[in-house]
Amino acid sequence: MEAAVSQRLGEEVGEGMSRASASRPPPQPPPPASGSGGRLAVLASHLSQSSRTAGEKEAALAAGPSDGPTIFDKILRKEIPSQVVYEDEKTLAFRDISPQAPVHIIIIPKVKDGLSRLSKAEERHVEVMGHLLYAAKTIAKQENLDDGFRIVINDGPNGYNT
Repeated sequence: MEAAVSQRLGEEVGEGMSRASASRPPPQPPPPASGSGGRLAVLASHLSQSSRTAGEKEAALAAGPSDGPTIFDKILRKEIPSQVVYEDEKTLAFRDISPQAPVHIIIIPKVKDGLSRLSKAEERHVEVMGHLLYAAKTIAKQENLDDGFRIVINDGPNGYNT
Protein backbone atom coordinates (compact mmCIF):
# COMPACT_ATOMS: atom_id res chain seq x y z
CA MET A 1 0.00 0.00 0.00
CA GLU A 2 1.19 3.49 -0.73
CA ALA A 3 -0.07 6.80 0.41
CA ALA A 4 0.89 9.98 -1.32
CA VAL A 5 1.01 13.32 0.36
CA SER A 6 0.27 16.29 -1.84
CA GLN A 7 -1.03 19.79 -2.05
CA ARG A 8 -4.30 19.73 -3.96
CA LEU A 9 -5.67 22.84 -5.59
CA GLY A 10 -9.42 22.51 -5.06
CA GLU A 11 -10.03 19.51 -7.30
CA GLU A 12 -12.78 17.38 -5.83
CA VAL A 13 -13.64 14.05 -7.47
CA GLY A 14 -16.06 11.78 -5.70
CA GLU A 15 -17.58 8.40 -6.33
CA GLY A 16 -21.35 8.44 -6.68
CA MET A 17 -21.67 12.14 -7.52
CA SER A 18 -25.10 13.07 -8.80
CA ARG A 19 -25.47 14.47 -12.31
CA ALA A 20 -26.30 17.88 -10.85
CA SER A 21 -23.25 17.97 -8.61
CA ALA A 22 -21.00 16.62 -11.35
CA SER A 23 -21.95 19.52 -13.64
CA ARG A 24 -21.06 22.21 -11.10
CA PRO A 25 -17.68 23.88 -11.48
CA PRO A 26 -15.03 22.59 -9.08
CA PRO A 27 -14.55 24.58 -5.88
CA GLN A 28 -11.91 27.28 -6.03
CA PRO A 29 -8.68 26.61 -4.14
CA PRO A 30 -8.07 28.58 -0.99
CA PRO A 31 -5.35 31.21 -1.27
CA PRO A 32 -1.94 29.82 -0.30
CA ALA A 33 -0.81 30.69 3.19
CA SER A 34 2.27 32.85 3.28
CA GLY A 35 5.35 30.75 3.86
CA SER A 36 3.40 27.51 4.19
CA GLY A 37 4.02 26.13 0.71
CA GLY A 38 0.38 25.01 0.60
CA ARG A 39 -1.63 22.14 1.93
CA LEU A 40 -0.55 18.53 2.41
CA ALA A 41 -2.59 15.54 1.31
CA VAL A 42 -2.09 11.81 1.20
CA LEU A 43 -3.62 10.67 -2.07
CA ALA A 44 -6.24 7.98 -1.52
CA SER A 45 -9.46 7.46 -3.41
CA HIS A 46 -11.32 5.31 -5.90
CA LEU A 47 -11.61 7.77 -8.78
CA SER A 48 -14.19 7.39 -11.52
CA GLN A 49 -12.78 6.30 -14.87
CA SER A 50 -13.93 9.54 -16.47
CA SER A 51 -11.67 11.53 -14.15
CA ARG A 52 -8.47 10.02 -15.58
CA THR A 53 -7.19 9.23 -19.05
CA ALA A 54 -7.38 5.79 -20.60
CA GLY A 55 -3.58 5.73 -20.71
CA GLU A 56 -3.34 6.07 -16.94
CA LYS A 57 -5.66 3.12 -16.42
CA GLU A 58 -3.71 1.05 -18.96
CA ALA A 59 -0.49 1.85 -17.10
CA ALA A 60 -2.07 0.78 -13.82
CA LEU A 61 -3.30 -2.49 -15.32
CA ALA A 62 0.07 -3.14 -16.99
CA ALA A 63 1.87 -2.67 -13.69
CA GLY A 64 1.11 -6.30 -12.95
CA PRO A 65 -0.07 -8.08 -9.83
CA SER A 66 -0.30 -5.80 -6.82
CA ASP A 67 1.39 -8.37 -4.58
CA GLY A 68 4.51 -8.63 -6.73
CA PRO A 69 7.62 -6.45 -6.56
CA THR A 70 6.94 -2.79 -7.25
CA ILE A 71 8.91 0.37 -7.91
CA PHE A 72 8.38 1.16 -4.22
CA ASP A 73 10.24 -2.01 -3.25
CA LYS A 74 13.17 -0.82 -5.38
CA ILE A 75 13.06 2.59 -3.69
CA LEU A 76 13.09 0.92 -0.26
CA ARG A 77 16.14 -1.16 -1.31
CA LYS A 78 17.82 2.05 -2.59
CA GLU A 79 18.00 0.58 -6.11
CA ILE A 80 16.17 3.65 -7.41
CA PRO A 81 17.10 7.11 -6.12
CA SER A 82 14.46 9.18 -4.36
CA GLN A 83 14.26 12.49 -2.56
CA VAL A 84 13.51 11.22 0.95
CA VAL A 85 11.77 13.75 3.20
CA TYR A 86 11.01 11.47 6.16
CA GLU A 87 12.05 8.03 7.36
CA ASP A 88 11.53 6.08 10.54
CA GLU A 89 11.57 2.39 11.50
CA LYS A 90 8.16 1.76 9.83
CA THR A 91 7.82 4.24 6.97
CA LEU A 92 9.65 5.96 4.16
CA ALA A 93 8.39 9.20 2.57
CA PHE A 94 9.73 10.79 -0.59
CA ARG A 95 8.76 13.43 -3.13
CA ASP A 96 6.81 12.19 -6.15
CA ILE A 97 8.83 12.37 -9.39
CA SER A 98 5.67 13.39 -11.28
CA PRO A 99 3.92 15.66 -8.79
CA GLN A 100 0.24 16.42 -9.23
CA ALA A 101 0.51 19.44 -6.91
CA PRO A 102 3.19 21.81 -5.56
CA VAL A 103 3.70 19.48 -2.58
CA HIS A 104 3.30 15.77 -3.43
CA ILE A 105 4.91 13.25 -1.11
CA ILE A 106 4.46 9.47 -1.17
CA ILE A 107 4.51 7.59 2.14
CA ILE A 108 5.02 3.82 2.11
CA PRO A 109 5.37 1.19 4.81
CA LYS A 110 8.79 -0.46 4.97
CA VAL A 111 7.27 -3.91 5.44
CA LYS A 112 4.42 -4.85 3.10
CA ASP A 113 3.20 -7.95 5.02
CA GLY A 114 0.42 -8.47 2.46
CA LEU A 115 -0.63 -4.80 2.59
CA SER A 116 -0.13 -4.08 -1.09
CA ARG A 117 -3.47 -2.25 -1.30
CA LEU A 118 -5.84 -0.75 1.25
CA SER A 119 -8.51 -3.20 0.09
CA LYS A 120 -6.23 -6.04 1.27
CA ALA A 121 -5.84 -4.61 4.78
CA GLU A 122 -6.42 -6.98 7.67
CA GLU A 123 -6.64 -6.40 11.40
CA ARG A 124 -2.90 -7.04 11.75
CA HIS A 125 -2.25 -3.95 9.59
CA VAL A 126 -4.05 -1.49 11.88
CA GLU A 127 -0.87 -0.33 13.61
CA VAL A 128 1.10 0.36 10.41
CA MET A 129 -1.90 2.08 8.80
CA GLY A 130 -2.21 4.37 11.80
CA HIS A 131 1.52 4.98 11.68
CA LEU A 132 1.27 6.06 8.02
CA LEU A 133 -1.27 8.70 9.08
CA TYR A 134 0.93 9.82 11.95
CA ALA A 135 3.86 10.11 9.52
CA ALA A 136 1.67 12.28 7.25
CA LYS A 137 0.98 14.60 10.19
CA THR A 138 4.68 14.76 11.04
CA ILE A 139 5.59 15.51 7.42
CA ALA A 140 2.92 18.22 7.19
CA LYS A 141 4.47 19.94 10.19
CA GLN A 142 7.98 19.52 8.75
CA GLU A 143 6.81 21.00 5.42
CA ASN A 144 5.14 23.95 7.24
CA LEU A 145 1.70 23.06 5.88
CA ASP A 146 -0.03 24.72 8.80
CA ASP A 147 -3.27 25.52 6.95
CA GLY A 148 -4.24 21.86 6.56
CA PHE A 149 -3.81 18.93 4.23
CA ARG A 150 -5.69 16.10 2.53
CA ILE A 151 -4.99 12.38 2.68
CA VAL A 152 -5.76 10.28 -0.39
CA ILE A 153 -5.03 6.57 -1.00
CA ASN A 154 -5.04 5.12 -4.51
CA ASP A 155 -6.24 1.52 -4.46
CA GLY A 156 -6.02 -0.82 -7.44
CA PRO A 157 -6.32 -0.23 -11.19
CA ASN A 158 -9.56 1.78 -10.97
CA GLY A 159 -7.88 3.93 -8.33
CA TYR A 160 -4.90 4.29 -10.70
CA ASN A 161 -2.59 2.69 -8.16
CA THR A 162 0.45 1.75 -10.23
